[in-house]
Amino acid sequence: MKIKSQKDFWSGLMFVATGLGFAAGATSYNFGTSARPGPGYFPFGLGILLAVLGAAVLFKSLTVESEGGDPVGAIPWKPLGLITLSIVLFGLALPRLGMILSLPLLILIASLAGDEFRLKEVIINIVILTVFSWAIFIKGLSLVIPLWPTFMTA
Repeated sequence: MKIKSQKDFWSGLMFVATGLGFAAGATSYNFGTSARPGPGYFPFGLGILLAVLGAAVLFKSLTVESEGGDPVGAIPWKPLGLITLSIVLFGLALPRLGMILSLPLLILIASLAGDEFRLKEVIINIVILTVFSWAIFIKGLSLVIPLWPTFMTA
């Protein structure tokens, strides 16, 4: 069987593998019932749904002809590295710097991954996302997330 769209083939395969991986990981948790779902219920269903959608994309890549085979381009190492770095730094910085400093750091570094960097737009994003994150996670959901750096609260 000939692959007619490389992009769809590899993305479909990735979705199937990720979905099945999450569904398999969710089987170690209690499922509960439909009326009272347990902690494994939602991740299992979402994993299966992702795998089914991936299978549809995979099937399309093998049946629907695309112009030139829709080849996969080069891996964009700079954006991949910057986004990964921003997430790792956020995870390391959050307990020490709090949400007020670590979230803007995440947004600033991740925004450098794009082709069009505009400082004014990044600052607007930082303000909006930080305020909404505070409102949703700390005020709305009452999660215990450090808001301020540890040196300011001690």
